[in-house]
Amino acid sequence: MVDSIERLIQRNVFSPSSIFNYSAGGTVYSRAQQVVAPDGMVGGPYDALKQACYGAQRDRLLLLQYETLSGDPAKAMQAVYSFLGEPVFDHDFSHVEYDVTEFDERAGTPGLHTVRPTVMAEPRDTLLPPDLFDRLIHDAFWRDPERTPAGLTVL
Repeated sequence: MVDSIERLIQRNVFSPSSIFNYSAGGTVYSRAQQVVAPDGMVGGPYDALKQACYGAQRDRLLLLQYETLSGDPAKAMQAVYSFLGEPVFDHDFSHVEYDVTEFDERAGTPGLHTVRPTVMAEPRDTLLPPDLFDRLIHDAFWRDPERTPAGLTVL
């Protein structure tokens, strides 16, 4: 997520973003620190996710990873419906439509919510320096079976 935000900022370098209070400048390190702070765009939701995953109701949670959904969307959605005990709905993963261009532009974040028309994995290299990437990758506790709480379902 931090990589995606940095990619957006670098792509729109002359368009100050609401993510950083329309303040230009800084470094990839200072921007990452802001978004992962407890009150940041990533940090706050991340802390809430940890609280839910380690909380008393974790057996009612399904953590669906981006890689799972983008790698095999039909299988991922089938697992979601199974987890919910609902009948499977047939989705068309080749014709996705979503457009909030005007909202993104007003926020100074053109392209933030751009959605490709086909759901599929597209591997890419990170823009983050290796030390920053290594520090952030370890926060994905759900990818480590020893750190994943019992009862939590991770796809």
